[in-house]
Amino acid sequence: MSTTEYQVTGMSCGHCEGAIRAEVSQIPGVTDIEVSASTGHLAVTSDEQVDDAAVIAAVDEAGYEATRS
Repeated sequence: MSTTEYQVTGMSCGHCEGAIRAEVSQIPGVTDIEVSASTGHLAVTSDEQVDDAAVIAAVDEAGYEATRS
């Protein structure tokens, strides 16, 4: 298992968290997602290292911006 952390900008509520969770959960190998609008934190746990570009693209698809912490 591998966990990678990201900083997300633009989140403000539970709906934002849900939108990001829905997009990131579609990435193959992702087993757990922790996202917090109050801290702007996203942690992605996967069976193997997930491609940062895939996570960043998924967050972008949800309407937000992410950078690896």
